[in-house]
Amino acid sequence: MSTRIFLLYFATWSLVALTPGPAVMCSMAQSTRYGFRSSLAGISGIQLGNFIFFVCVARGLGTLLAAATTLFTFLRFAGAIYLFYLGVRIILSTFRRPTSTAAKPAVSLPAQRGLFLQGLLIQITNPKALLFVSALLPQFIDAHRPALPQLVVLVLTTIMVDSIVLSSYAFLAQRGIQSFRASRLSIWLERAFGAALVFFGCRLMLSRK
Repeated sequence: MSTRIFLLYFATWSLVALTPGPAVMCSMAQSTRYGFRSSLAGISGIQLGNFIFFVCVARGLGTLLAAATTLFTFLRFAGAIYLFYLGVRIILSTFRRPTSTAAKPAVSLPAQRGLFLQGLLIQITNPKALLFVSALLPQFIDAHRPALPQLVVLVLTTIMVDSIVLSSYAFLAQRGIQSFRASRLSIWLERAFGAALVFFGCRLMLSRK
């Protein structure tokens, strides 16, 4: 892979990562509810999902998914229902929790595992993301060179860029919630993230290949 191709992929994926989507909203929602450090567990789950996507592309499963209408529909509905569930749960939790200026308690290891699983499920149940990666990667693979080393470079670049961008979104979300902690604006900010997850769930439900 030439330096020009690598830089082009780096710029392309940076734009993709910066575009708000379910992963971004999940990271921001986790950060506002549990703190920035705890949200890193969810971001790690999302990156495992990205790695799984690359493995699927390498084994040709992305092409299989594009041709398998039933499988695509199943994953689309499963992902949409999960996004809807998370969004509604976040919104309902703000009605049960009074506004408080107290610091958030530390999140236990089992809870962090739950956040990790949330991030992983949000990523792998989004078939549109797998199809996008399947369509994008071949454009940056040099057919005259071994494919595996190029895929390794691309997956490491993807995980690095995605982690930095999602962590930045999560950090900004936590700073925002801290600024509004003494007012009801913090509650409305969390509700906005929950509503965004519901929106992405509905959009995924109504989407087509």
